[in-house]
Amino acid sequence: MSNKISPFSKTLIIAAAVALIISLFVPIWSIYLDAPQYPEGLRLQIWANAIAGDVDIINGLNHYIGMKTLHTKDFLEFTILPYLISGFALLFLIAAFVGRKKGLYIVFGAFVLFGIIAMVDFWKWEYDYGHNLDPNAAIKVPGMAYQPPLIGFKQLLNFGAYSIPSTGGWLFISAGVLLLFAILKEGKFFRKKQKVITAGLAASLFFVSCNSDHPEPINLYKDACESCKMSISDERFASELITKKGRIYKFDDLGCMLGYVATLGEANIKKYYVADYTNSNVLLDAATAWYVHNEALHSPMNGNTAAFPSKEAAVIAGEPYQAKPLGWNDLGNLLHNKETGDVHPQ
Repeated sequence: MSNKISPFSKTLIIAAAVALIISLFVPIWSIYLDAPQYPEGLRLQIWANAIAGDVDIINGLNHYIGMKTLHTKDFLEFTILPYLISGFALLFLIAAFVGRKKGLYIVFGAFVLFGIIAMVDFWKWEYDYGHNLDPNAAIKVPGMAYQPPLIGFKQLLNFGAYSIPSTGGWLFISAGVLLLFAILKEGKFFRKKQKVITAGLAASLFFVSCNSDHPEPINLYKDACESCKMSISDERFASELITKKGRIYKFDDLGCMLGYVATLGEANIKKYYVADYTNSNVLLDAATAWYVHNEALHSPMNGNTAAFPSKEAAVIAGEPYQAKPLGWNDLGNLLHNKETGDVHPQ
């Protein structure tokens, strides 16, 4: 039995090395803090060599509850992590160049062990900061600890904390998945089932391609409008916006979304989406959609505006109401004037 690995597996290993190299230049992990007094939320980003994001604001808040302030220089990990990541990328390339199964198995095992140790270290770091509090802090809640979740959501007083992998974290996961598929390929696990390999690679690369430009599906009767707090019950009029920090806000009416922009600030908005009036579970790019506005549409919060994927579709939908199709900019002006009482829409 040959100990050499196939060219296909070598390609997978090289792709894993490239993923690790890219992870050096993007954030690896993100912790989001959400509270009523911060509608846009606060973000703590962990890079391979630094802490970034709203660090100063978070440090100011932590001071009141006795948590240590966060500074990059206080963490040895930020000094050695870039070298470790670079070292693993180099090992992957060496394994691909040597082309031996044994080398592949060794680097995969070492990488998995590294991932486990890194997560344990991250948990210990969170535990230390969440439990070792200053006894002289201004705010003291008996028995309360402020350890953020390792992954997922946790409520900390009036703050909701979300801890999730960022782009670099998904690149790490993808690198491990690519190595795993190379091992399974060389072990004849799939034999003739090459389609399974392709599907698995597509799934792993999905995590890398994910970004905050993509909208989330609207969950009827479960998601609440960020503005009026009513349950979203009519998918035809729902809308959604994504901030530059990646936060997603959902609304039951276009009027609610446009009104909420004043709370966040137009400069903080990255993308707007609107529900396709004629197609269920489809969100359109608000900037390229076309609209029909008429009181007879009866949307949940009286925005009374429906969105369509093309001007032609909007023209046809507007004919019964003798309503002209509107572009995104025209719509914003119309709804603003309606709120101030300057116009009387058709």
